[in-house]
Amino acid sequence: MKLNKRLITLGLIILIFSVVGKFLWMGLSKIKIDDFHPAAVIFMIDSSASNQKNLAEQKRTLRQICNLLDPEDQVKILRVSEDAYLIYEGGPMNGSGITKAMDAFTKYDKTDYGTAYGIGLKKAMGHALTMKKNGYIPAVVVIGDLENEGAIEKQINWNTLPKNISNVKQYAPDLAMMFLGAHPEKLDQVKETLTPVLGENKLIVSPEQNTDKAIRRFIHALGR
Repeated sequence: MKLNKRLITLGLIILIFSVVGKFLWMGLSKIKIDDFHPAAVIFMIDSSASNQKNLAEQKRTLRQICNLLDPEDQVKILRVSEDAYLIYEGGPMNGSGITKAMDAFTKYDKTDYGTAYGIGLKKAMGHALTMKKNGYIPAVVVIGDLENEGAIEKQINWNTLPKNISNVKQYAPDLAMMFLGAHPEKLDQVKETLTPVLGENKLIVSPEQNTDKAIRRFIHALGR
């Protein structure tokens, strides 16, 4: 009699554990594990004479974005003025290196009247494609007033820009772009020109007054 009770009790315990185990397995199987992909963020920062009054705050914004990235992400910084060239590449957590590079290569130069946003964007897209091939989610962040000054051949061609970015998206469909610090009139032109190519979620524009909110949207656009 006692043996039967023990067997019945043991059977009930096994049954309970089996049922609980089944529900746990079903619950765990429905949990979606995030598939993390590192991002490559290519910054363009305007150090021309016309943007110098905003530059200090814009450099702080760039560092703020870097602080929100993952240590596995990569950053490239292009200095844009009369010409556009790379001044930093490496991890986003290297705050000292990023600050030193920007302080050294964005100093005021009275001869730098023009801007080369067109050249900068061409180089940025080239970096984005390269980083995509290396397994990164590419993004381009343009920080500056977007003023067209100086040699016309160095400026953004707004007629051909959508096609150029569309070509990049064929190889990097997850490309995201953000434009910060320009006058709303300039940003409106960006929205009208590039939204049909990038979509609302992958194109973020903001004047300096709404930078924090724009940065949060940008991080979300990276899949974070």
